[in-house]
Amino acid sequence: MSVRDMIKKSVLEAGAFGNYDVPKIVSALVMALLLGGLIYLVYRKFYTGVIFSRSFAVTLVGMTVLTCMVTLAISTNVVISLGMVGALSIVRFRTAVKDPMDLLYLFWAITSGITVGAGMYLLAFAAAAVLIGMILLFYHRQENGQIYIAVIHYQGDETGDRIIRAFGKMKYFIKSKTMRQEKTEMAVELFCRKNDMAFMETIRSLEQVEDITLIQYNGEYHG
Repeated sequence: MSVRDMIKKSVLEAGAFGNYDVPKIVSALVMALLLGGLIYLVYRKFYTGVIFSRSFAVTLVGMTVLTCMVTLAISTNVVISLGMVGALSIVRFRTAVKDPMDLLYLFWAITSGITVGAGMYLLAFAAAAVLIGMILLFYHRQENGQIYIAVIHYQGDETGDRIIRAFGKMKYFIKSKTMRQEKTEMAVELFCRKNDMAFMETIRSLEQVEDITLIQYNGEYHG
């Protein structure tokens, strides 16, 4: 029997989707697409990295829909579920995830597809509401200030003390301090509220300070 005859026979035996709940499948896929679009919008709105990756954002939408499709296939046919488990077990993903927050969005997309495919729409949207609230809370706290790395070249220990005093009440942490003969390079991690850069003019006006470079830093603040 040829492959064409086998496909024709299986379709006739199934009665042209007679064994499938078509409205359920369509509604689940539509809901997965909507949730994927919501995840895409949240990711684009609250992205804090250096370069926004649109391909990764679109991948979140596709992952939600595909995970929903896999869940629907597993729930409707035991044979397909066994074959799907065997096929997915050999898949290897080698793309490195640089930002830990990207893992949150990846798992959000996967779990949303699973819950929607299982028909638990209320759980999927309740979890989305909780996650959005959590992201809003931490994003609001981050918007109160920015973290920077200040690289300062100066001469003399007394000048270093004046530089520290120029930071005032700002939170700071000395990351490194390199001394080359009479010159010193100091890297300081700073938390600046509302782009208050007045300290730069104070430091630059010191006699023994050669230059100061301020770099935005997206890492974690220790302090």
